[in-house]
Amino acid sequence: MATHIPPPEPEKVDYMDLPCPIPYEEIHREALMSLKPEHFEGLRFDFTKGLNQKFSLSHSIVMGPTEVPSQSAETIKIPTANYEFGANFIDPKVMLFGRILTDGRLSARVKCDLSENLTLKANAQLTNEPHMSHGMFNFDYKGTDYRTQFQLGNGGLLGANYIQSVTPHLSLGGEVFWAGQHRKSGLGYAARYNTDKMVASGQIASTGMVALSYVQKVSEKVSLATDMMYNYVSRDVTASVGYDYILRQCRLRGKIDSNGCTSAFLEERLNMGLNFILSAEIDHKKKDYKFGFGLTVGE
Repeated sequence: MATHIPPPEPEKVDYMDLPCPIPYEEIHREALMSLKPEHFEGLRFDFTKGLNQKFSLSHSIVMGPTEVPSQSAETIKIPTANYEFGANFIDPKVMLFGRILTDGRLSARVKCDLSENLTLKANAQLTNEPHMSHGMFNFDYKGTDYRTQFQLGNGGLLGANYIQSVTPHLSLGGEVFWAGQHRKSGLGYAARYNTDKMVASGQIASTGMVALSYVQKVSEKVSLATDMMYNYVSRDVTASVGYDYILRQCRLRGKIDSNGCTSAFLEERLNMGLNFILSAEIDHKKKDYKFGFGLTVGE
């Protein structure tokens, strides 16, 4: 007689002990890391010097063309060069970052843990250009299986979002905002499903934006990612597919989108505290070609 093997029992879910989801604004985190690295054009050199365990200074030099607005289809670029000086203070409960550029821009970021569950985040930028200075305060609260955030910014900007784990792998959330200066308001909804091998996220807002992303972990070193952005007001749609390959000494990311634009980004660790960076973007349709290389010294 054949031995009867009972089917495996379904996994029991304790809905009183669900995991805490990631922040609402980071639901596309894995796709953004794979598909949208920090591309640049020209030369970039970054140097960071630690003065002690908590305080460090940074220096950054960027030389390369900058795109300027144009009525024509061709891209207009002007040569630019900037030096940026930064100071960083990192403590288990407080992080402070300050930057100043030679063009007069001054920026600052603060993160402070007010309690075990409540965190204050603030960022501000001052510039000589009219109406370009801004400031923002975020209050983040982390619960056992949910997160919520309240935002307050200049120009009468108010916002709030909430995301809740409904199963061990699925989380749902929503957001609302009011821009007092422009007399505009909006609503948004988001969903995220993740396992050990994949992450799928979707987001929709009353402003007309629809964003979808999917990341598949092929192995410990290789991931494939795709995303789609659609605006049902302007009917604009863009989709892209890419890869993220992590080797022992380097990380290679690349993608191609529905507009025919291809890009690649390579980060190679030459030695302890010394990284070499290559960036490339090619858009044959617009005849726009961007190549950059950089060096990062310090951790």
